[in-house]
Amino acid sequence: MSAPRTVSDPAELTDVDERWPVVGSSDLHRDSWVVALRADQVQRPGAAEEPFRRLVVEHPGAAVVLAVDDEEHVLCVRHYRHAAGRRFIELPAGLCDAAGEDPLAVAQRELREEVQTAAREWAHLTSAYSSPGISAELVHYYLARGLTHDGRGDFELAHEEADMEVLRVPFADLYAAVLSGRLTDTPLVVAVLTAAARGLADPGPRGATAG
Repeated sequence: MSAPRTVSDPAELTDVDERWPVVGSSDLHRDSWVVALRADQVQRPGAAEEPFRRLVVEHPGAAVVLAVDDEEHVLCVRHYRHAAGRRFIELPAGLCDAAGEDPLAVAQRELREEVQTAAREWAHLTSAYSSPGISAELVHYYLARGLTHDGRGDFELAHEEADMEVLRVPFADLYAAVLSGRLTDTPLVVAVLTAAARGLADPGPRGATAG
């Protein structure tokens, strides 16, 4: 590896699309759901080496909602996650599971279905890849304000979602819990820190409750 190159032009700090040749691919798991697992044989361009194997989780992406009410409280859910063997405090979120579905529409749907809430004001916080070493899952983060109660319609919670507890948490306390490492769900961490950094939600006195 060569010595680090100093970046002097901030315009250079951007991710770029690039696709290396795939010389073979096989499905390891695929069914009627939108998530699948495949194995690709990838060739490094211009390299005199054998192709190497990379596992890819196909994922349609997701939308996450940081819903903040007029008293700077955030609507959260306490949600059991089997793979992690842990119950997390999370934000309302869901998959972009229909082809061509607008992520904002997904965010609005999940806010209504999970916490029976609608919002008058929406702002895009950021979009970020969750784990690009294994998946192209792109998560879209939104800030919602002007909250009102709204019904789920004919949607019925099932499985883990039927066991969720809805919470209303002061943003400052949520921010402090993220900084202290007590809250560890990545989408929640990204949304809370982004909103605070952009001045879109009030974290309170910096460091006052982060211990």
